[in-house]
Amino acid sequence: MSDVDLRAEQYENCREAGDILAQVRDEAAERVEVGTNYLELTEWVEERIDELGGNSAFPLNISVDHEAAHGAAGIDDDRTIGEEMVKLDIGVHIDGWLADTAITVDFTGNDDLLAAAEDALDAAVDTVEAGVHTGEIGAAIESAIDGYGYNPVVNLTGHGLGHWDQHVSPNIPNREVSQGTELDVGDVVAIEPFATDGTGKVSEGSREEIYALEREGTVRNRAARQALDQITEEFRTLPFATRWLDGSRPEMALRRLQRQDIVHGYPVLKEEDGRLVSQKEHTVIVTGDGCEVTTR
Repeated sequence: MSDVDLRAEQYENCREAGDILAQVRDEAAERVEVGTNYLELTEWVEERIDELGGNSAFPLNISVDHEAAHGAAGIDDDRTIGEEMVKLDIGVHIDGWLADTAITVDFTGNDDLLAAAEDALDAAVDTVEAGVHTGEIGAAIESAIDGYGYNPVVNLTGHGLGHWDQHVSPNIPNREVSQGTELDVGDVVAIEPFATDGTGKVSEGSREEIYALEREGTVRNRAARQALDQITEEFRTLPFATRWLDGSRPEMALRRLQRQDIVHGYPVLKEEDGRLVSQKEHTVIVTGDGCEVTTR
């Protein structure tokens, strides 16, 4: 297969993943209510993605209030959604080609904070084209959020999407920066502004429900070896949930793999002041005079 054919297949798969993801995102948002169970919503999203012909690119992130990212349902999770600001971050892949999107559903009455993230995403998408510097995109995001009197979360960024790789260059900052790079035709990037009424930085919490392969390795423990075989065959380098692993004691197998630095976890990221965070995200393919939004 020629390079041209491979690129055409890549974009076809990216578009298909985006179409599926846009539908699932909107349907999932409609299912979010006060009292919705984390695990039930997560399993519905995973099943819906499968029904539509896609594959989950990472576990559904359900992050609430001051949590910005990496909140997720655990095994037998009985938590329910309260009167909170709820972020849903969802990914789909087709043969390893990715789409990534996020939406905020709010039960706190902070409409302007939602609007800040939404307008920032619109401003960023309007800025994207081949040759634009990523710092310009960050400036558009920061300006839009600042216009509402809020702050962007500065230590979270958008990112490129690779083959079986959720985070590749270029990073798309959420504020104006001098460092960065110019976008090229054909780049596939996820743009995800986070707006907050806090100072705009996140730090790691203690809870982890999402993991990814760090490196190849060997383990002697049978359960850990079986888990590693499943990870490398099914998920490769994409993030996965403890729930996705076969076997009766997946948590123990993961702990063994973590101790050997074969897998790493994604702790929940929390706004350092404990303030609310909103999020909106689209995946785009960069063109010569703009971009194609695959998750709209």
